[in-house]
Parts: sequence; structure tokens; C-alpha cells
Amino acid sequence: MPPKVLIVAGDAAESLEVYYPYQRLREEGYDVDIAAPTRKTLRFVVHDFEPGFDTYTEKPGYTCQADVAFADVDPGEYAAVVVPGGRAPEYLRNDPELRKILKSFFDADKPVAQICHGPLLTAAVDGLRGRRVTAYPALEPDMQAAGATFQDAEAVVDGTLVSARAWPDHPGWMREFLRILRAKAPVT
Repeated sequence: MPPKVLIVAGDAAESLEVYYPYQRLREEGYDVDIAAPTRKTLRFVVHDFEPGFDTYTEKPGYTCQADVAFADVDPGEYAAVVVPGGRAPEYLRNDPELRKILKSFFDADKPVAQICHGPLLTAAVDGLRGRRVTAYPALEPDMQAAGATFQDAEAVVDGTLVSARAWPDHPGWMREFLRILRAKAPVT
């Protein structure tokens, strides 16, 4: 069986930040599960950048069936985890089951890919202290408050943690994450 990768999501996750890594990892031969607070149809959003707006805009996005509820996830079954952004991380960080899952990945030094607002989740398990990260630029103060050094770059690698600012950074983000994942959990 190929190595498994977990994507953690919820309603209002950014569509592209879930589907791009999902499809890219499957293309590489990894088995990918999407986990959510409950096993249900998730409603994603699309964040876009439009002239004249001071920040991103939000529109309804794709839907997706969650494969597994957080309470039923065994982190030991997974080689890595992907933490998408969108608005979902704002409330998902309060889920004790998800915090246990994420902490186990950091404790085991397994690859973690985070993007956009996803670092709000990894900050909630103290996974960023002393690390170099990037995130959606408006989160720079949050990253510093979590003990991280913020870098405004396409992809920032710190050990097995790979972070990116937002979906326009997908190529660099996935390139770096897959480099680490292939070394730690190659598809045979």
C-alpha cells in the first residue's frame, strides 16, 4: 500500500488549497484522506485578489466529502499532513481532536505542509515556536506571537515543516513539500 497523507479541512477552507495538494499528492502515488470535524460534505470557499480591494474577496467554492472525522483519525497511519487555509482554521484550532492529531505529527517529526491561514492551526499546538514560516501576510503578527520568525516568501522550509503564503504559491510549496515527503515516505 502507498503511504497515506492526511489533509485537515472544514467548511470555509480555501478550495484550491485543499484540491491542489489532494490532486498533486494522488498524482505522485500517495493515498490521501480528507479529515474534518465530522464525516460530511464540506463547503469550501474561493479567495481571490481583485483590484481596489484592500484584502482578498470570498466566494462560494467547491464541495467535498470528508473521508474521516477527526475523532477517528489514527495519526500513526499517515506519513504527513497538509493544513490548508481559508477561514476554516479560525474555528478548527479549537477542536481538541484536531489539536491532538497535529501535535502528533510535530512530535514524530513527520512532514507538515501549511498554507495561508493554516498556520493558525499549527500555532495552536505550539508547533511554530523557534521556526521560520510564512503565511498569509496579514498573519505576520500572529506568527510572531506564536514564536516563529516570519518570512514573506513563496515557500519556507524549516526541517519537515513547509509553509506558503496562499494559493498563488502552490508550485513552490508542493515542490518543497514533495521533496521532503519523498525522502521520508517514498512511494514504492
